[in-house]
Amino acid sequence: MYEALLIAYRMSHRLAAALICLAAAGALQAAAPAGDTGKEINGVCAACHGDYGQGGKRGEYPRIAGQRAAYLKDQLKSFRARKRINLPMYPYTQERELSDADIEAVSEYLSAIELPTRWPEFKDSDDALTRLTATEKVMIIPRAEGDLENGKAIYQKECAACHGKDGRGRGKFPMLIGQYTNYLMKQAEAYVKGERPHDEEGPVGILNRLKAKDIQDILAYLTSIQNPDRQ
Repeated sequence: MYEALLIAYRMSHRLAAALICLAAAGALQAAAPAGDTGKEINGVCAACHGDYGQGGKRGEYPRIAGQRAAYLKDQLKSFRARKRINLPMYPYTQERELSDADIEAVSEYLSAIELPTRWPEFKDSDDALTRLTATEKVMIIPRAEGDLENGKAIYQKECAACHGKDGRGRGKFPMLIGQYTNYLMKQAEAYVKGERPHDEEGPVGILNRLKAKDIQDILAYLTSIQNPDRQ
């Protein structure tokens, strides 16, 4: 009888200790910086969008680094709810059961990444890894052909109210500068065809009223203002 009581006593102490450890682990996890969680989640995104969110394959995968957090959150939730049709995104938002907290963390992490538009200047003491890491973060979109004056006029009249005069976005409206031109063109075509809903109500929006040349001129203008020093 005494031995049974002793065993029960020891087990209760071990259980209490285990519960204390679990509680401490949970507290540590809760105290972990949101950026760490966002970086961990981005490890999955990096397979397509790159380690720094710079996109890849010449715009097949868009740049998401530096993108507005509110826009990223909105789009991830749209993918998860299948309001925005994009089959490659479903495994990462639905099958993975991406939570609101995960969406918040990875969106904030990505929006904080800065990709310079100038090649870095190195010191003689910088090693090869430092140089490689710095150059991999540089994001320069080649100038697109088009009438810059016409593109500027149309953009400032039709697009700036939502996407900002500098193309850096506003609220849930995305940043456009620094994005792959062919990706933006693909999305514009999807809007015109009604394959991706724009923000206007009804099947016809601003892009449907523009000529193909006007859209190309807008994209050319956006590539001309991607360097802040030239805006």
